[in-house]
Amino acid sequence: MGLLDGKRIVVTGAARGLGLQFAQDLAAQGACVVMCDILAEALSRSTARLAAEGYAVEQQCVDLASEASIHTAFSAIGERGKIDGLVNNAALATGVGGKDMMEYDPDLWDRVMQVNVKGTWLVTRAAVGFLNDGGSIVNVASDTALWGAPRLMAYVASKGAVIAMTRSMARELGGRRIRVNAIAPGLTRVEATEYVPAERHQLYENGRALAGAQHPEDVSGSVIWLLSSLSGFITGQLLPVNGGFVFN
Repeated sequence: MGLLDGKRIVVTGAARGLGLQFAQDLAAQGACVVMCDILAEALSRSTARLAAEGYAVEQQCVDLASEASIHTAFSAIGERGKIDGLVNNAALATGVGGKDMMEYDPDLWDRVMQVNVKGTWLVTRAAVGFLNDGGSIVNVASDTALWGAPRLMAYVASKGAVIAMTRSMARELGGRRIRVNAIAPGLTRVEATEYVPAERHQLYENGRALAGAQHPEDVSGSVIWLLSSLSGFITGQLLPVNGGFVFN
């Protein structure tokens, strides 16, 4: 038996990286996973691979920068049945750093906020209409918002907003016994972080209490736990998953 047997869970940003690991590991725990992403070809490949391996998966393209796309995607998801969980993983991360606050491009700032903050809110709002009472939402933040990573201000600010929204969502949805929590992973070795300078990776890997690189499989257990009944009386909380680079 799996911890998520019989549950249907939506994961955004599931075509690759952390989201793909989440999808695979949630399905391994018995969930039917609805994999969502803007990267249509990568999403199809990843969904097909997991299906061929015997996992219960669905796919749905969605653009978090478009309210219309989110509405269309969740209407289609809802037509196929109710859901029991949501993992707000999708975010704009690649290419959003490298300049200090005096150099940062305001248009890029707006784009990051549109996807990472507004998109998270709109996805949650769309999902709640199809979410069973007693369900669980996990928002993927970042430990950059806890230690104030430099030269990454829009991303840091967006993830700080996700943490704050998590608490507000937990208050608003608690009447339906819907739990909302957030995790704050550290810098993880995935496709989206290949552009990160080697010295930033070394800062993390040397600075962790559990020294070394962080991989997607190091994060997915926390998501499984927060979606399962084992965390049934926990809501509005932030769980850093970073090997002890930041303590909360």
